[in-house]
Amino acid sequence: MLTRLSIRNIVLIEALDLDFGRGLGVLTGETGAGKSILLDALGLVLGNRADSGLVRAGEERASVTASFEFGALPAALVEALDDAGVEIEPGEPLLIRRQLRADGGSKAFVNDQPAGVALLRELAPALVELHGQHDDRGLVNPRGHRALLDRYAGADTAAVARSWQHWRAASEALREARERIDTAKEEQDLLLAHLAELTALEPQAGEEERLAEARAAMQKGERLSGDLEELRHVWDGSDSPLAALRGAARRLDRIAPEHPLLAEALASLDRAVIEATEAEEKLEKAAEALTHDPAALEAAETRLFDLRALARKHRCEVDELPEKAREFRAALDAIEGGEAELDALEASEREAGETYRDAAHALHAARVAAAERLDVAVAEELAPLKLDAARFRTQVTELPEERWGVHGLDAVEFLIATNPGADFAPLGKIASGGELSRFILALKVALAEQGGAATVIFDEIDRGVGGAVASAIGERLARLARDGQLLAVTHSPQVAARGRMHYVIHKSSEGTVTKTSVTLLDESGRQEEIARMLSGAEVTPEARAQADRLLEGV
Repeated sequence: MLTRLSIRNIVLIEALDLDFGRGLGVLTGETGAGKSILLDALGLVLGNRADSGLVRAGEERASVTASFEFGALPAALVEALDDAGVEIEPGEPLLIRRQLRADGGSKAFVNDQPAGVALLRELAPALVELHGQHDDRGLVNPRGHRALLDRYAGADTAAVARSWQHWRAASEALREARERIDTAKEEQDLLLAHLAELTALEPQAGEEERLAEARAAMQKGERLSGDLEELRHVWDGSDSPLAALRGAARRLDRIAPEHPLLAEALASLDRAVIEATEAEEKLEKAAEALTHDPAALEAAETRLFDLRALARKHRCEVDELPEKAREFRAALDAIEGGEAELDALEASEREAGETYRDAAHALHAARVAAAERLDVAVAEELAPLKLDAARFRTQVTELPEERWGVHGLDAVEFLIATNPGADFAPLGKIASGGELSRFILALKVALAEQGGAATVIFDEIDRGVGGAVASAIGERLARLARDGQLLAVTHSPQVAARGRMHYVIHKSSEGTVTKTSVTLLDESGRQEEIARMLSGAEVTPEARAQADRLLEGV
């Protein structure tokens, strides 16, 4: 609830700190005393447009701070604060401050953390519900009527929301599968051609490297074949260098014993024969390794060219071609198995849709039944509020399927007809002024157990009525405020007498300076103020006696 409102330099208010409590609080005062200034100030912390004209004349800046306390923060507030990154500890009051400058600038803070005005507007519906002469929010706004009716009905809207989300997910999965399979079918011929081409070529992992190495070796053999052939002729035959070395070694072997140097020469010649023999063997092996087969070289080059051309076609590496073949084969398998997948998804989508329809129609029935009960409850409140000729109807309309959603298949709107025979129309378009506020009060009484904003404010709900009607209004306001907080700006002594806390608004002038102040009245002060409301400018003993009777009667 709203526990404190601090105002600095707003219009006629220089400095004001008001403390509020639970129950019914009433604000009274002479016409023009400045009651609307309090509502304008409160509107600033609820996100209303900042008008530099609200800054008190001669001042550079103004501010309004409102403090709200909760047993537990409503879920809507928790979510909005979390999204905005505003931290608040459990049990900590919610402080909203708005600063205005005379040059037109403004700033907003939530628990001393900078915040945008959009956040204030998002928080407002859970904080304050204002009903006045130009009410365009709260119960008048049809966007909130469905939620109010659902709370009144005690309906299980969560089941409908869950089934809607499940149905949407199933429909989306089916749509994606259809698109995927349709796309695959369009590419089926191309996939078959690609797979046939890869299957015919049958690429192997690592094949490119092996072919490249073999081709390089054969190309080298082709270049060296002439030299190797000449060397073969040199080493072959009886006049080859190796044969000459061996012949010389045999001759030297016969005469080596004749002299030590000849023996040394023979040893060197034997080593030369050995080295030459090894060289001949290596030449033979090299010739075998570099054997040039033109057909094999052409085959390797053709294979390598085909593999690389296919890799370029599919924009991949040659070693990735086997994986491409597996991908194409999997896509074709998916097409073949796609019908079975679609059948399963279609069955799932149908089942989810039926579940949603069942839940939504059950919710529709609950809404219709609750609407009838609500209409009766509101009708019972109209006559005491001088609205006996009016009629109230809760209209529950089934929407076409394309407008179904997470809230079900209904649109809900509160309608009224103010005169016999008149057509029903939206609440805010028929009633006006105090009449509209009394309609709102009747609806609030009927919905009393169904929650709403932390603080409810009625601005001059009693305008144009008095006597028994004003008493009925006061009794209903007190009843509504019993378990919460309700503030009423009133001109009616019958309403004021019902207040648990009574504030009187004064306007005073000192020279050219006019100020507005607010005082919380004690018991004697309440008697005097209610007597003033009864008698006018001059308070008579009869008025005080009547005030006492009003206060004793509550």
